[in-house]
Amino acid sequence: MSTLPLPRSRLALYLDLIRWDRPAGWLLLLWPTLSALWIAADGWPGWHLLAVFVLGTILMRSAGCCVNDVADKEFDRHVKRTARRPVTSGLVSVREALTVGALLALAAFGLVLTTAPPAILLSFSALVVTLAYPYAKRGFGMPQAVLGVAFSFGIPMAFAATLGGADWSLAAIQAAVPPHAWALLLGNLFWVLAYDTEYAMVDRDDDLKVGMKTSAITLGRWDVAAVMGFYAIYLASWAALGLSLGLGRPYLIGIAAAAAQAGWHYTLIKDRTREGCFKAFRLNHWVGFAVFCGVAADLALR
Repeated sequence: MSTLPLPRSRLALYLDLIRWDRPAGWLLLLWPTLSALWIAADGWPGWHLLAVFVLGTILMRSAGCCVNDVADKEFDRHVKRTARRPVTSGLVSVREALTVGALLALAAFGLVLTTAPPAILLSFSALVVTLAYPYAKRGFGMPQAVLGVAFSFGIPMAFAATLGGADWSLAAIQAAVPPHAWALLLGNLFWVLAYDTEYAMVDRDDDLKVGMKTSAITLGRWDVAAVMGFYAIYLASWAALGLSLGLGRPYLIGIAAAAAQAGWHYTLIKDRTREGCFKAFRLNHWVGFAVFCGVAADLALR
């Protein structure tokens, strides 16, 4: 005789669905978003915007996990690391996962509604990119580039929320999101390419068997060199942009600390072991944290 699962056990499944015990995912989104928020506000952005972007980042990453697991449920059963995910294993239905994801996205949208119209308008583009990523892995050789846009979209939204007025026009978005905000997004995209290629290197053998497209497969034997090149482009571009915006020595110290970590990650991924590549990915949020500390310290010490 079967019994209904206890509410607590159901909650545990939902927490597993959104990777609640693995905060590295939302931290990777958070640090560049907060760096942009501090730059846009020229320092402390206030508790309201800080709460909106911290909570919104967690909610949207969690919603993205729900969509991703539904899209990949047939692939995930063939990958060692993902075979036990709640949707793939059948413990959570597709309908349940999509319902949870929709509720989380609506909660995040509710937070965005407390900001400025330009940020609200940009949130629709962010949602489209988030929904597109899981399906990019079917036919695009570098789906990590799509993820890079999704994971970097908090940057222009931070500018839009901070600098946006009451106008709902596209011109208002252009006024609230200056060119250097989009340049920061582009630079951050290369950081996402670096760490998500490390992540893809973990599952490369399984992905080849099921026909999944990833940057690790596309890059082949050039994967390690490409990862280090991506790190270099990210750090060099953010260093140059920071200097052009008036950031100085404390910021460059943060960039240097991030570069030192990238160098250490080379020692973890150079042999392409699952353990080393996964460790490099899992600890990557400290790279973004170092850059954020540089931004926040520089602006605080002015």
